[in-house]
Amino acid sequence: MKILKQYRTLLFVAGILTFAACANDDQLGESQLDYTQPEKTALDNWIATNYLNPYNINAQYRWNQNTVDNSRFLFPPMVESVQPALEVVKQIWLDSYTTVGGYDFVKKIAPREIVLVGGVNSNSNGTRTLGIADSGQRITLFEVDYLDTNNRANVTEFIHTIQHEYVHILNQNKPFDEQAWQKISPGDYTGTWHLEVLQNSRNLGFVTNYARNNIIEDFAETASTILTSSKAEYAAILNSITNPIGKAKLQQKEAMVVQYYKDAFNIDFYALRDEAEKNTTIVVNN
Repeated sequence: MKILKQYRTLLFVAGILTFAACANDDQLGESQLDYTQPEKTALDNWIATNYLNPYNINAQYRWNQNTVDNSRFLFPPMVESVQPALEVVKQIWLDSYTTVGGYDFVKKIAPREIVLVGGVNSNSNGTRTLGIADSGQRITLFEVDYLDTNNRANVTEFIHTIQHEYVHILNQNKPFDEQAWQKISPGDYTGTWHLEVLQNSRNLGFVTNYARNNIIEDFAETASTILTSSKAEYAAILNSITNPIGKAKLQQKEAMVVQYYKDAFNIDFYALRDEAEKNTTIVVNN
């Protein structure tokens, strides 16, 4: 009898809990989750018109902690900095590739998201990370708040970032001949590239110090530096190299970049360079 009494008590308690749960459900009614979409701003509509609709690229300027390194001191861009930065990217990068490579070129081979960060992404070795390409799907651009569209050097540094990162994406779609590239400057790559003197690096056949990091960065730096330089500016770089062997090595790398663009994508690399230069001048003079 004692066991039966306990069993009946348990049933009674369970019944109370079930009734309470059902009553609570009735009180809750509809889900408490907010599924309403934020109202689109004029900037959102501009991004849709100039990036999302024609290229299937979303430009993310609202803060999302899942798209940035939370161990760094980073912050979102000022809203008023977003459209000017995206206009620079569109005119110099997107429009140039579209003109030379065809309307669908970037639409087919492109990051699906560009993340904009307002501040500087500083590294412990004293360098700055200007951009990151993430698995070919996302490019993050830093220092958006510091872009001065009337300063050609500043615009060139900013656009160099996305040109460089986009070369990585192109390489992920169609790899360049890494073995042939490795043979040009064997033994001259270094993890302490940031401590090197630029003139010494160029005398070894590298267009920048960062190009000495590895062959992947060397290819991207060679291509992006030429794309962000005029014909005369790049000629000046070559003429500054005092070591004829180093100059020949850099010219060999240049030739491989040009051939890669032709073979992999049927793009005239020098025509792309000239179009980017023209569009850079338009941006700076506006």
